[in-house]
Amino acid sequence: MDKDRVIELLNQILELELAGVVRNTHYSLMVFGRNRIPLVAWFRAEANESLTHATQAGEYITSLGGHPSLKIGNLLETHQHEIDTMLTESMEHEKRGMEMYKQLMKLVEGHDIRLEEYARSMVRTELEHLDEVKKMLRSPDDD
Repeated sequence: MDKDRVIELLNQILELELAGVVRNTHYSLMVFGRNRIPLVAWFRAEANESLTHATQAGEYITSLGGHPSLKIGNLLETHQHEIDTMLTESMEHEKRGMEMYKQLMKLVEGHDIRLEEYARSMVRTELEHLDEVKKMLRSPDDD
């Protein structure tokens, strides 16, 4: 196992998850309209989950002898705050995370069972988030 590459990728995951904290907190502040209360709660729960994911990545980094990054991933502000736009941007963020976790799974497969299971569970979690957002974007009239 290329420990340096694993640490590098875990740091990229840490940065992405920290960006998720900021992004979802921002989105929660920008929700207006009739569905504000449940959507604010959902975005804030997503922010908390991103913080948990960032912490997990940081713990693995230090367990491997690495140093957790102090950077935060890309935070492009589109100034588009319609609910569907924020959900679509959230979905793109989840897709990036899923791809990083898949890369991690390939790097550690057969070398470190705890990291392999961590990566696998995070891919599952990201897929579940993607499904949830897709459902939120669907209309009851969609087939």
